[in-house]
Amino acid sequence: MWDFSLSGALALMARTAPFLLFRMVVYFAMVCAYVIATGTGAAVGYGVGQFGDADFLASSTLFGGLAGFGIVAVALYLLREYLLYLVKAGHIAVLVELMDGRALPDGEGQVAYGSRMVRERFTEASVLFGIDQLVKGVIAAIAGLVEGIASILPIPGLDAAARAFRGFLKVAVGFTDEVILAHALRTRAANPWASAEEALVLYGQNYKTMFRNAAWLAVMIYGLSFVVFLLALAPAAALVYLLPGALSAGGFVFALLFAWAVKAALLEPLAITCMLQVFFKTTQAQVPDPDWRARLRDLSGKFRDIGGKAAAWASGRRAPAQPVAASA
Repeated sequence: MWDFSLSGALALMARTAPFLLFRMVVYFAMVCAYVIATGTGAAVGYGVGQFGDADFLASSTLFGGLAGFGIVAVALYLLREYLLYLVKAGHIAVLVELMDGRALPDGEGQVAYGSRMVRERFTEASVLFGIDQLVKGVIAAIAGLVEGIASILPIPGLDAAARAFRGFLKVAVGFTDEVILAHALRTRAANPWASAEEALVLYGQNYKTMFRNAAWLAVMIYGLSFVVFLLALAPAAALVYLLPGALSAGGFVFALLFAWAVKAALLEPLAITCMLQVFFKTTQAQVPDPDWRARLRDLSGKFRDIGGKAAAWASGRRAPAQPVAASA
């Protein structure tokens, strides 16, 4: 079925409780920001709506709430690379140390230690973000092999099934790109681009194992997220009832945000820990296969970008961190 240990992953989660608490503060602060901004915008719109009829009141309240929601969404989008740098990658750094049996330094908190480890490997947030974005593209291209292979087989209905499977894999591989970042942290890589290139080759030559486990985790994590969403619907609807005006869809959106926060703060790190177990166990004592390296170069322009940036980093020219447009 799967190659990870849920009990082992949960034990690691318990050992990184300070980082889990930090993640909870960060992600639930985002939800609060959405709620406060939406409520404030709706209140302002409601006040403006007093100068018109009932239809104007309803529309101004709605647009005020949407404006507040949109402002927070834009702000968080602009901060996304720093969230990856400080929250996700820092937690992975701590998990890697614990999984390898290395003791964390005394007198330094987990969050501070994880952030320091990330800075040492990636130097700045834009480098980590650039690697992460290109890695996502390469993994998506590997997933596309399934549809490509199926399209040439003369089996009725297989092509449609492969497309559906690929769509599911796009969800599942969301838990796997951090595995590539973990490889650089685990190997103490001086060249993060070269480490990402190496890890992607190892990932590709074991893609069946990685995708199978990612699929199981996707079912588990999104199933639990849906349960959290259902449990959050009632209190979210009560909160919307207290807001001015008729924000009928607000309860659904706020419950969805709460479920997303639980997934990002608690469920996602559990899935990533499981994927780290699988990757480290599967690739132990393996070396990158030259045939797979060549295949990835032919398959993905983003993989070629990573190779080019690795060469530039090694030569001291430091290629731009942000990914450039390239074919998948």
